[in-house]
Amino acid sequence: QVQLVESGGGLVQPGGSLRLSCAASGFTFSAYRMSWYRQAPGKERESVATISPGGGVANYAESLKGRFTISRDNAKNTVYLQMNSLKPEDTAVYYCYARRLWDGTTYWGQGTQVTVSS
Repeated sequence: QVQLVESGGGLVQPGGSLRLSCAASGFTFSAYRMSWYRQAPGKERESVATISPGGGVANYAESLKGRFTISRDNAKNTVYLQMNSLKPEDTAVYYCYARRLWDGTTYWGQGTQVTVSS
């Protein structure tokens, strides 16, 4: 059974930090490109960051460069999103997404809420 389970969300003050985790199971994690997406109320889901299967290449939404860092540990089947200098506009549900490039197989996590507010 394929699972992507996000954790680490919560309420944080502006300027604070959070580290999201996404634990994968039921598929060959190291064969998948992993991404974080987010969806704010009333807005479309948007890409936050992507990391290659081996972890050597990471890409970010232009507006988030320098504040967010994606990483992965293939030995632990886990992908992370370190979020620093958080702003109220970062408030959203954050989703983990897996994609196998050669055949397009994809999986989504259930999401974790991040709320940035004083």
